[in-house]
Amino acid sequence: MNLNKAMVIGNVVRDPEMRATTNGQNVTSFSVATNLVWKDQSGQKQEKVEFHNIVAWRRLAEISNQYLKKGSKVYIEGRLQTRSWDDPNGIKRYRTEIIAENMIMLDRAGSSDGMSYDNSSNQTAPSAQAKENDFSQPSPENNKKSE
Repeated sequence: MNLNKAMVIGNVVRDPEMRATTNGQNVTSFSVATNLVWKDQSGQKQEKVEFHNIVAWRRLAEISNQYLKKGSKVYIEGRLQTRSWDDPNGIKRYRTEIIAENMIMLDRAGSSDGMSYDNSSNQTAPSAQAKENDFSQPSPENNKKSE
Protein backbone atom coordinates (compact mmCIF):
# COMPACT_ATOMS: atom_id res chain seq x y z
CA MET A 1 0.00 0.00 0.00
CA ASN A 2 1.20 3.54 -0.83
CA LEU A 3 0.03 6.93 0.38
CA ASN A 4 0.91 10.35 -1.01
CA LYS A 5 -1.01 12.89 1.11
CA ALA A 6 -0.09 16.37 2.28
CA MET A 7 -2.13 18.57 4.62
CA VAL A 8 -1.13 22.11 5.59
CA ILE A 9 -2.80 24.94 7.47
CA GLY A 10 -1.14 28.28 7.01
CA ASN A 11 -1.23 31.74 5.49
CA VAL A 12 -1.14 32.55 1.79
CA VAL A 13 2.19 34.28 1.08
CA ARG A 14 1.23 36.11 -2.11
CA ASP A 15 -1.90 36.57 -4.19
CA PRO A 16 -2.60 33.46 -6.31
CA GLU A 17 -1.69 33.57 -9.99
CA MET A 18 -4.01 31.85 -12.48
CA ARG A 19 -2.96 30.79 -15.99
CA ALA A 20 -4.39 28.55 -18.67
CA THR A 21 -2.59 25.61 -20.24
CA THR A 22 -2.31 25.33 -24.00
CA ASN A 23 -5.47 23.18 -24.02
CA GLY A 24 -7.44 25.68 -21.91
CA GLN A 25 -7.17 24.07 -18.44
CA ASN A 26 -7.08 26.64 -15.61
CA VAL A 27 -4.18 26.29 -13.18
CA THR A 28 -3.48 28.52 -10.16
CA SER A 29 -0.29 28.60 -8.14
CA PHE A 30 0.40 30.18 -4.77
CA SER A 31 2.48 29.60 -1.65
CA VAL A 32 1.41 28.87 1.92
CA ALA A 33 3.62 29.53 4.95
CA THR A 34 3.50 27.35 8.06
CA ASN A 35 5.26 28.14 11.35
CA LEU A 36 6.93 25.91 13.92
CA VAL A 37 7.50 27.55 17.31
CA TRP A 38 9.46 26.01 20.19
CA LYS A 39 11.71 26.91 23.11
CA ASP A 40 15.37 25.94 22.95
CA GLN A 41 17.39 24.55 25.89
CA SER A 42 17.99 28.04 27.27
CA GLY A 43 14.26 28.85 27.19
CA GLN A 44 14.48 31.22 24.22
CA LYS A 45 11.56 31.15 21.81
CA GLN A 46 12.57 29.85 18.38
CA GLU A 47 10.55 29.95 15.17
CA LYS A 48 10.97 28.31 11.79
CA VAL A 49 8.88 29.08 8.72
CA GLU A 50 8.31 26.59 5.90
CA PHE A 51 6.99 27.67 2.51
CA HIS A 52 4.83 25.24 0.52
CA ASN A 53 4.20 25.61 -3.22
CA ILE A 54 0.55 24.91 -4.04
CA VAL A 55 -0.94 24.14 -7.46
CA ALA A 56 -4.71 23.97 -8.04
CA TRP A 57 -6.37 22.81 -11.27
CA ARG A 58 -9.69 23.44 -13.05
CA ARG A 59 -12.54 24.71 -10.86
CA LEU A 60 -10.42 24.68 -7.70
CA ALA A 61 -7.95 26.90 -9.57
CA GLU A 62 -10.75 29.39 -10.30
CA ILE A 63 -12.05 29.30 -6.72
CA SER A 64 -8.63 29.76 -5.11
CA ASN A 65 -7.78 32.60 -7.51
CA GLN A 66 -11.09 34.34 -6.77
CA TYR A 67 -11.22 34.01 -2.98
CA LEU A 68 -7.66 33.67 -1.66
CA LYS A 69 -5.50 36.73 -1.08
CA LYS A 70 -2.14 37.36 0.57
CA GLY A 71 -2.55 36.67 4.30
CA SER A 72 -5.62 34.39 3.98
CA LYS A 73 -5.67 31.46 6.40
CA VAL A 74 -6.28 28.25 4.46
CA TYR A 75 -6.27 24.46 4.83
CA ILE A 76 -4.93 22.63 1.78
CA GLU A 77 -5.06 18.89 1.28
CA GLY A 78 -3.45 17.22 -1.70
CA ARG A 79 -0.56 15.15 -2.94
CA LEU A 80 3.14 15.87 -3.33
CA GLN A 81 4.59 16.10 -6.82
CA THR A 82 8.12 17.02 -7.89
CA ARG A 83 8.78 18.38 -11.36
CA SER A 84 12.11 19.01 -13.00
CA TRP A 85 13.38 21.15 -15.87
CA ASP A 86 16.63 22.43 -17.30
CA ASP A 87 17.27 26.13 -16.71
CA PRO A 88 18.78 28.37 -19.45
CA ASN A 89 22.28 27.45 -18.21
CA GLY A 90 21.56 23.73 -18.60
CA ILE A 91 21.32 23.08 -14.85
CA LYS A 92 18.61 20.63 -13.78
CA ARG A 93 16.14 22.29 -11.38
CA TYR A 94 13.52 20.67 -9.15
CA ARG A 95 10.35 21.99 -7.53
CA THR A 96 8.18 20.04 -5.11
CA GLU A 97 4.55 21.14 -5.02
CA ILE A 98 1.33 20.17 -3.31
CA ILE A 99 -1.29 19.42 -5.97
CA ALA A 100 -4.42 20.66 -4.18
CA GLU A 101 -7.39 18.32 -4.07
CA ASN A 102 -9.36 19.90 -1.22
CA MET A 103 -9.31 23.38 0.27
CA ILE A 104 -10.97 25.03 3.27
CA MET A 105 -10.82 28.81 3.57
CA LEU A 106 -10.47 29.37 7.30
CA ASP A 107 -11.15 33.09 7.36
CA ARG A 108 -13.56 35.06 5.22
CA ALA A 109 -14.36 38.75 5.52
CA GLY A 110 -17.60 39.30 7.38
CA SER A 111 -17.98 35.67 8.39
CA SER A 112 -16.90 33.50 11.28
CA ASP A 113 -17.14 30.26 9.31
CA GLY A 114 -14.94 28.89 6.57
CA MET A 115 -15.88 27.68 3.12
CA SER A 116 -14.64 24.32 1.93
CA TYR A 117 -14.23 22.69 -1.46
CA ASP A 118 -13.97 18.92 -1.31
CA ASN A 119 -13.06 17.00 -4.45
CA SER A 120 -13.56 13.58 -2.84
CA SER A 121 -17.23 14.09 -1.99
CA ASN A 122 -17.93 16.56 -4.83
CA GLN A 123 -19.54 18.95 -2.34
CA THR A 124 -19.01 22.51 -1.32
CA ALA A 125 -19.95 23.57 2.17
CA PRO A 126 -21.53 25.52 3.71
CA SER A 127 -22.63 28.22 1.32
CA ALA A 128 -21.26 28.00 -2.21
CA GLN A 129 -21.69 25.03 -4.55
CA ALA A 130 -19.17 24.84 -7.37
CA LYS A 131 -20.74 24.61 -10.82
CA GLU A 132 -18.14 22.10 -11.92
CA ASN A 133 -16.74 19.71 -9.31
CA ASP A 134 -13.73 18.49 -11.28
CA PHE A 135 -10.77 19.84 -9.27
CA SER A 136 -8.32 17.17 -10.37
CA GLN A 137 -5.13 17.70 -12.28
CA PRO A 138 -5.39 16.79 -15.97
CA SER A 139 -3.43 13.84 -17.26
CA PRO A 140 0.33 14.44 -17.62
CA GLU A 141 0.24 14.68 -21.42
CA ASN A 142 -2.24 17.60 -21.14
CA ASN A 143 -0.25 19.25 -18.36
CA LYS A 144 1.91 21.73 -20.31
CA LYS A 145 1.45 25.33 -19.15
CA SER A 146 1.21 28.16 -21.64
CA GLU A 147 3.86 30.84 -21.40
